[in-house]
Amino acid sequence: MTITILHNPRCSKSRQALQLLKDRGIEPGIVEYLKTPPDAAELGRILDLLNLAPRDLMRRKEPVYRDLGLDDPALGRAALIAAMTENPILIERPIVLAGGKAALGRPPENVLSIL
Repeated sequence: MTITILHNPRCSKSRQALQLLKDRGIEPGIVEYLKTPPDAAELGRILDLLNLAPRDLMRRKEPVYRDLGLDDPALGRAALIAAMTENPILIERPIVLAGGKAALGRPPENVLSIL
């Protein structure tokens, strides 16, 4: 099974989730999503796997969230996904993908549920 982590090495929760995987002998593919963000189609797929709406995967305390007016309830799924692909700092992390499943590592132990 291929396991991938959307990772931000500066984030303590992301580092903890990666370490949990490594402690179990798993060497996941690491995607530093701030450098290589998912495109809109991939992000939509991830949201579907997580069973989340775009805002549920957004870091709402990031200044760019406020600056772009992303709290506007009139904004639809496509607009929010576009904002996240253009500003990947908005994407909550870490996200682990494994075997057609996804888990948000908040808390980091959540990632173990899909292994």
